[in-house]
Amino acid sequence: MSATAKKTRTASPRRSGVREQAAQTTRDNILKAAIKVFARYGYDGGSVEKISKAAKSFDRMIYYYFGSKEGLYIEVLEEIYRRMNEAESRLQLDPGQPVAALQAVIRFVVGYYRKNPEFVTLLNTENLHKGRHIIKSVRAREYSSPAIEVIRQLLASGQAQGLFRSDILARDLYLLIAANGYFYMSNRHTLSAFLGEDLESPEALAHWENFVIDTVLRVVAPASH
Repeated sequence: MSATAKKTRTASPRRSGVREQAAQTTRDNILKAAIKVFARYGYDGGSVEKISKAAKSFDRMIYYYFGSKEGLYIEVLEEIYRRMNEAESRLQLDPGQPVAALQAVIRFVVGYYRKNPEFVTLLNTENLHKGRHIIKSVRAREYSSPAIEVIRQLLASGQAQGLFRSDILARDLYLLIAANGYFYMSNRHTLSAFLGEDLESPEALAHWENFVIDTVLRVVAPASH
């Protein structure tokens, strides 16, 4: 075998790896741009042209990697849920201390909505569309299960220690926490005008977080005799 042939065969896998990395980078850039564009303009206003321009790419690349605008939008929804799950997985929770662990979960959820307004905006958009896009996702159910399972484990631990009531479902507690965090942030602008106070001030945010913690702990507490 000639030296030239050996060099070609040796370099080929490297070139292939570079191409794969470049393709993944292009795909990631499109996805990141789509999150921002859909959050700003909604599904209808978030055109392929706007997204490709924001990603410094080309329209054809969106169709190549995602099949269609709807396909891209579904992956955007999956991605924002995946990011939340990934952040949640970094929580250091001790099931043996269920009250403290549950407080940590509440702070995480309320804080995540506060720190990720695009997440709230995109969920608002999809709810306006009555969930017709996310229902087509094969991964949607995967992203709610871990959170509910964490709460289920904390409930079981608290119940075993006599700290939590035994007739509460993890699903219901998950919805209670999510509802309190989500509603506040998704309606903060109109509520600020309605109540005549800035609900985004540090003091207001801290007050609401503590209020949600107190509310949830009262809900899970066993009935007093």
